Amino acid sequence: MEDQKYETVVGLEIHAELNTQSKLFCNCEVSFGEEANVHICPICSGMPGILPVLNKRALEFAVRAALAMNCKITPFSKFDRKNYFYPDLPKGYQISQKHLPLGKDGYVDYEFAGETKRVRIAQVHLEEEAAKLIHADVTGDPSKSYVDFNRAGVPLLEIVSQPDLRSPDEAIAYWRTVKEILEYLEVSDCNMEEGSFRCDANISLRLVGSKVFGTRTELKNKNSFQHVVTALEYEQKRQARILDNGGEIEQATLLYDLNTGRTSPMRSKEDSHEYRYFPEPDLVPVEVDAEWVEQTQSTLPELPAERRKRFVAEYDIPAYDAQFLTATHQMADFFDETAQLSGDAKASSNWIMSDLSKLLNSEGVEIQDSRVTPVHVSQLIELIKAGKISGKIAKSVLVDVFKTGKAPNQIVEEKGLSQISDASAIESIVDQVIAENPGSAQDYRNGKKKAIGFLVGQVMRATKGKANPQLVNQTLRQRLEKQ
Repeated sequence: MEDQKYETVVGLEIHAELNTQSKLFCNCEVSFGEEANVHICPICSGMPGILPVLNKRALEFAVRAALAMNCKITPFSKFDRKNYFYPDLPKGYQISQKHLPLGKDGYVDYEFAGETKRVRIAQVHLEEEAAKLIHADVTGDPSKSYVDFNRAGVPLLEIVSQPDLRSPDEAIAYWRTVKEILEYLEVSDCNMEEGSFRCDANISLRLVGSKVFGTRTELKNKNSFQHVVTALEYEQKRQARILDNGGEIEQATLLYDLNTGRTSPMRSKEDSHEYRYFPEPDLVPVEVDAEWVEQTQSTLPELPAERRKRFVAEYDIPAYDAQFLTATHQMADFFDETAQLSGDAKASSNWIMSDLSKLLNSEGVEIQDSRVTPVHVSQLIELIKAGKISGKIAKSVLVDVFKTGKAPNQIVEEKGLSQISDASAIESIVDQVIAENPGSAQDYRNGKKKAIGFLVGQVMRATKGKANPQLVNQTLRQRLEKQ
């Protein structure tokens, strides 16, 4: 905040739907965007007499995520009933973990403003997703609401941080880091547009230097980085105004309206006792033995922060490049393989970050789904180094590879794109260009050295870009300085 009178305190409760094929306590398929209420059964729709059974795959994913965030895995954890009554909760309660969560006392390191900062993780636990409320019918009538139970019971991982964040921007840096970790682990697709990755943000203010936390408010269910920043910034100012006027902050759950740019109360903030937590009687406790934890730990992939450090150290590329290249593990894998094959990490980085990324973005294609492979990019780099094609020709070859999946060597041969490096052939074309452009040639001789750029362009035009640029420059200078 600009006003240094108050310190902002933020904690996030991050929710990520897990990439399982079935729901947390039944065999119903996990899907998105299908016809409403086609993937439901008596268990996930809350029928009387139901008996849930824990999805082992969801448990495995949760343990992987908790370990990746440096949590201690609880050897003996259990599920609880969290009682509250909303139409998107078919049973009238949510099966969650309150008192003995799966993971606790962890931390996540993240980069912010050139520093490595740390957020403590209070707990990581499993719970079931609620159904989806649709507040309009097919005609758009907002007075009618419907419930789609396809989402009810989807495995949800909740990651609860300690209040260690001190600004909205810090909160987003941390949230992005958690997203990267989960994507690298492949335990969640973290698709924010589909609502599978979102957070509740708790915020309070206190006087600078104070150790006592202020009263917090909670911003509910945000699935956009920018929306969270905007909402937190508004709430900072709102709370500061109240405190400056001698008022008190009321603990509440708030909704942020994008249209008005304001927060409004959704309900008074509940304390845990209001949910009347008690042990879930229909589920046995979860026991995770040390051997399984150790085995799972050994299978964790190289995580984004570790990979960035290795790329800088091993490949001697700038930190900016490493940050870009590790945005997804698929891109990091692509670069890793390309750099190994080509033996030129910086050239590999340049091609992936610029020309290839532009093609991917223009077509809306993910790098793992592209026809371009690390072998193709490394081959392109080798062709340039060998003097067989120019950088300009290489760009057009990459476009053809992207469209067809053909190898660069094949495209160069089929289209006759091989670079002209024969000295006598270039000398002949240079002589012709000088003869056709006596004014530019004389400008160069008179000291206007930039005139050679025009002449080089004419040679490249005459050869359709296939002449070796270095040889063209060298030959032109020799010819012009002799005459």
